[in-house]
Amino acid sequence: MSEQVIIEGIIEDIIFHNEENGYTVCSIETAEEEIICVGTLLGVNRGENIKVVGSWVTHPIYGPQLQVNTYEKTVPKTEEGIERYLSSGVIKGIGPKLAKRIVERFGLDTLRIIEEEWEKLEEIKGISKKKAVEIGEIFHEQRELRKAILFLQDYGVSPTYALKIYKQYGENTINIIKNNPYRLAEDIFGIGFKMADRIAQNIGISKDSPNRVKAGIKFILNQYSNNGHTYMLREHLKQAAWELLGVTEELVENALIELQIYKQIWQEKIEEKEVVYLTPFYYAEMNIARKLIEFSRMRNEINSNEIDKRIDQLEKETNIKLAKQQRQAVKEAMSEGMLIITGGPGTGKTTTINAIISLLEEEGLEIILAAPTGRAAKRMSEATGKEAQTIHRLLEISFLEEDHKKQVFERNEERPLEADVIIIDEMSMVDVLLMNSFLKAVVEGTRLIFVGDVDQLPSVGPGNVLKDMIKSETIKVVRLTEVFRQARESAIIMNAHRINKGEYPIVNEKDKDFFFIRRNTQEEVIETIKDLILNRLPNFSKCNSIKDIQVLAPMRKSILGVNYLNSILQEALNPPSKEKNEKEYRMQIFREGDKVMQIKNNYNIPWKIYSDVGVKIDEGVGVFNGDAGRIVEIDNEAQTLTVLFDDLKTVEYDFSQLDELELAYAVTIHKSQGSEYPVVIIPVHSGPPMLMNRNLLYTAVTRAKKLVVIVGLQSTLNRMVDNNREINRYSALAYRLTKMKELSF
Repeated sequence: MSEQVIIEGIIEDIIFHNEENGYTVCSIETAEEEIICVGTLLGVNRGENIKVVGSWVTHPIYGPQLQVNTYEKTVPKTEEGIERYLSSGVIKGIGPKLAKRIVERFGLDTLRIIEEEWEKLEEIKGISKKKAVEIGEIFHEQRELRKAILFLQDYGVSPTYALKIYKQYGENTINIIKNNPYRLAEDIFGIGFKMADRIAQNIGISKDSPNRVKAGIKFILNQYSNNGHTYMLREHLKQAAWELLGVTEELVENALIELQIYKQIWQEKIEEKEVVYLTPFYYAEMNIARKLIEFSRMRNEINSNEIDKRIDQLEKETNIKLAKQQRQAVKEAMSEGMLIITGGPGTGKTTTINAIISLLEEEGLEIILAAPTGRAAKRMSEATGKEAQTIHRLLEISFLEEDHKKQVFERNEERPLEADVIIIDEMSMVDVLLMNSFLKAVVEGTRLIFVGDVDQLPSVGPGNVLKDMIKSETIKVVRLTEVFRQARESAIIMNAHRINKGEYPIVNEKDKDFFFIRRNTQEEVIETIKDLILNRLPNFSKCNSIKDIQVLAPMRKSILGVNYLNSILQEALNPPSKEKNEKEYRMQIFREGDKVMQIKNNYNIPWKIYSDVGVKIDEGVGVFNGDAGRIVEIDNEAQTLTVLFDDLKTVEYDFSQLDELELAYAVTIHKSQGSEYPVVIIPVHSGPPMLMNRNLLYTAVTRAKKLVVIVGLQSTLNRMVDNNREINRYSALAYRLTKMKELSF
């Protein structure tokens, strides 16, 4: 580790400053020399006195620089220093001439006057009362920022997080954190309960603090929702709280009562089990159930014979013969106020939807098409020849002025969607919060058609919406089960259906698209995957190693988990190079050319789309969980990383936002939902039964368009097919739908 040095001087110049994360390059004039300092320096200005602690580093272009670890501003000790500081422009409205007059009047007392008795500034020619107030306010704000940073620094908070915290709370930062540091876990992305708890312990807050217990309970419920559950069994929550917090049952019970009083949680009994919700998930389930029951009552009177004639005519015009189940789906779409169409690959969902669209358009009805993700919406557009958009875009997402992180949808009960029919594809990916927001924007009389494969993995977000809707038997459902002749020629499609029925896939047939390579050890699996990507598959199918091939792993950890596979594949496909900039962030290296994925919804990050000649042709905001792309530039001076996503959006990330990205040479099968890849490689070797199941394997196989290669143990592959135990999700939507339907009759 480099030796720490301390220097003190005046900031001569701000060479570069990033407003988002505070990263700064500046020159500091000391008594002996001028040096270049780099690092997170929040709220510093030219002309200020500063004391920094850091270590020397050598930049390949700019030479020796002091990498700053900690710093503090110091008060100028001479009249000349104070004048120089004020002349620097640090306070808007004070230039060199005015600075000179102020210092001549107040001398060494100048800064105290500005801070504590700003009204005396009116004594200076050229300063009105209004201007004196503005100068005092600016100085006060800078002082509060400085105090907050130093306060947070003392409790182990990094400068990057310190800036995030100050931007959230402003001059109330210190009071809020002293009183309840657990607010950080809710308000600041990246600061979880455990970091807030560490700060609280450093401050001296007791582990029995009610705020700590309440924050811990909400943390546990949030973690549970991150695993797809909308509620938690009360007995499990109490046990988890005891393990996390180490407090008495009485403190937990008191916290639960207080959280319910303030409507932060909801407790009730469902089928004789006591459960606890975070309030948004409870209200979402209740509203979804109410709205769906309302829509399920609507029917359109039709003449069955007339619809049959129209379908016959459509078949003649398109030269397509609908199967019995497809024809039933089309007729139900003409009569039902709400319909679910579900089926696996090759069962003709797209053909059915196109037929429905054609007949509805004949009636002059306005139809909206949407899907949960950009990729799914794009595929829907290509399949139907009609415009489709994401549900977020359909609902016109925006943000509150007072809280730019809090999303709101402009389309809601007050401003509903204007359409006769709305068709949503890939419904298995829709979670309870998105479904609730969507239904709020739909008015009675609008026909709803939901399309999806119920056997796919459920949504990444909380809930099991499509499966619960079908399970409740309160909504009309048409299942497409017949696999069409053209689809039967694909081993991928046929094996997907075999797997779904609990039958072992047929592999390694000549001139087919489904292969299994037996490898006994995990190390052999990795070496084979590398060889497939680098040599065998590009030679065999003329595919691109990075663009066309996707490794889908059942789990995140272990030797064959995505974390380790990504480091191995990055080294093989995009090794270090002098021509490629890179950035290490939290034990992960990002390098220009890397394949990456967005791992959280960011609704307000800007994006742009450029033409082939570099002209901007579109712009907007929002990148979503599961979006994938390539790193095209890393600018270590500007502290930014730029990604070109597969949908051609170019997005610039500040280095402080890199926790939103991860390498994507390998991704979990769950993260692959809604995506399709030309070639899919699936390692199967060992893992927990709850993950190594039929549902997971089926989802992975159905992501491939041209080729599937499974590498590993035949016994593990067979066990996955045999294991029909899905990961249980605690969700009560089916229960609520059934109960509400009983009450409505």
